[in-house]
Amino acid sequence: MATPALRRTLTLRDLIVYGLLFIGPLAPVGVFGVLDARTNGAVALVYALATLAMAFTAWSYAEMSGVVPHAGSVFAYATSGIGRPAGFLAGWLAMLDYLLIPSVAYLFSGIALHALVPAVPAWIFTVGAFVVTTALNLAGVAVAARVGLVVLLAEIAVLALFVAIALLVLTAHGPARPWMSPFIGLGAFDLSIVIGAISVAVMSYLGFDAIASFAEESTGSSRQVGRAILFCLAVAGALFVLQTWLASLLSPMDPAELAAHPERQGTVFYDVTRTALAPWLATLLSVTKAVGPAFSAMTAQAAAARLLFGMAREGRLPRVLARVDARHGVPRTALITTAALTLVVSVWAARRADGLDLLVSIVDVGALAAFTLLHASVIGHFVVQKKDTARPMHYLVPALGTLVTLWVIAEASTLAQAAGAAWTLAGIGVFAMQRRRGRD
Repeated sequence: MATPALRRTLTLRDLIVYGLLFIGPLAPVGVFGVLDARTNGAVALVYALATLAMAFTAWSYAEMSGVVPHAGSVFAYATSGIGRPAGFLAGWLAMLDYLLIPSVAYLFSGIALHALVPAVPAWIFTVGAFVVTTALNLAGVAVAARVGLVVLLAEIAVLALFVAIALLVLTAHGPARPWMSPFIGLGAFDLSIVIGAISVAVMSYLGFDAIASFAEESTGSSRQVGRAILFCLAVAGALFVLQTWLASLLSPMDPAELAAHPERQGTVFYDVTRTALAPWLATLLSVTKAVGPAFSAMTAQAAAARLLFGMAREGRLPRVLARVDARHGVPRTALITTAALTLVVSVWAARRADGLDLLVSIVDVGALAAFTLLHASVIGHFVVQKKDTARPMHYLVPALGTLVTLWVIAEASTLAQAAGAAWTLAGIGVFAMQRRRGRD
């Protein structure tokens, strides 16, 4: 029987679209107030440093995707660099991330749309977003990428409008805070506080790694995926720094006052836009932030299906998940399985008051734990096994990246750490059962 394979239909542009859609150009909007209060106004600096911190992980993904260009992403990388047990664990941890991120995004979209149209329950909007984007994924990656490009351009256009109007207002009336305060804060500068806030900011970047899941569908060389990953991180970082710098300059609220009123932190970006720029622009931002996550979920769902496909093809999950649809060239069974799990989790969470917080806390630890094994796979592949020529960067970058991911995990909530530990133990149990059945 022939080994299941995916069609090569994605260009460099398509990969970039998927990556930026997953991240979301307006990702900092929701956490701007939290970071502003926590860092005494140095939000732009936090995002600049967070971009640098995530660059270590992006580099490791670029290196491994170039030498192991498979759909299994971190599962394939860790298998090659560390061995089958570590490969399974990396894929298992990434599953916690990839299978729940779509639910988080659908839920966020449903909650945001419900806020705009209160008469319709959040779970109905959640289901509607799910149906549309799942249909696009089943139609094939090329179709989903074309629709995703339209949505991405719309998000960037709204952000560009915000930037243009903000610059006009700042030029005409001056800033509410000193020009450099988004980088140095207000009052005495405390680097430790800024560094502590990076653990929150890095969550805005989760998703750029999903590009690696489409390696087998890339039309370019094995290095094309790596270039797309690094480009997406650079663009996202620049956009995040720019929008938080402008919002900080426009904000009339003192960070200390904001820290004393945490209930206001989630809407600060919209409030600043409404009062300093224009009410209609704040509404447009709200609509964009409501629709955008649905298409982030589309990308996440597609990436999760590729992870299941890659693991199933290697015998780590039921073989049925490795089936490829002959007409559309997608892992149809894996997509439907991912979609079903996503729908159940997102509707369940939409009906709970704490549903979003629960999902986000669990997703973060799964992603960061998988990133840690990714860095180990670089050292294993290049340094220990010497499968390709090693350079000093193959020692230094993964080591720094590991320090970053372990530190952010240590900063995570107790709930997130407990969920990650339970999922890891479950994965070890599943792998042990597979070994007893003779799969290794």
